[in-house]
Amino acid sequence: MFRSVRHMIYDLIEWRSQILSGTLPQDELKELKKKVTAKIDYGNRILDLDLVVRDEDGNILDPEQTSTISLFRAHEIASKQVEERLQEEKSQKQNIDINRQAKFAATPSFALFVNLKNVVCKIGEDAEVLMSLYDPLESKFISENYLVRWSSCGLPKDIDRLHNLRAVFTDLGSKDLKREKISFVCQIVRVGRMELRDNNTRKLTSGLRRPFGVAGNSVCY
Repeated sequence: MFRSVRHMIYDLIEWRSQILSGTLPQDELKELKKKVTAKIDYGNRILDLDLVVRDEDGNILDPEQTSTISLFRAHEIASKQVEERLQEEKSQKQNIDINRQAKFAATPSFALFVNLKNVVCKIGEDAEVLMSLYDPLESKFISENYLVRWSSCGLPKDIDRLHNLRAVFTDLGSKDLKREKISFVCQIVRVGRMELRDNNTRKLTSGLRRPFGVAGNSVCY
């Protein structure tokens, strides 16, 4: 309410300056005065103040010189005009709300921030840690993988990213909010020999990706 009245006061101040400037033609001056009186009547209505009855030029009718019937008809016309303005404002606000809701529904509405501190898993070789979001009811992943390459020494392969392994899942929209359950899944893939116990150098393989482990946890929002 305060913001609405403030905007109306700003408009009235601007229009008053234009009227007092004396540079407007008579037809524009007449139309501007009608806008001023319409704005005042609208402001009085939303503030639950008395409705001022005016003539066609926006001048206040004198009850001492105007008949009761003329005052009644002028009051009816003024009330109808204010009601039409209120309905117009309400319709515009509803359209704005609908557009905002449609825009909100069409764009991502929230994100999930992940900060990887450490991988406590005795592997013995290099590994890849993949993190993603999963819908257990639909049995499918709903996001891309966040990949971290982990060395056999228990540190990230990219040592410069130590203590800075962060990711934000941003491809989450209002549709995902309606899902009954979302799980955060972490997969570990071992990269190296076919078998950890393979010590025969003649049969030694390297660079093979083998599933090693998986873990999951429900996401609350």
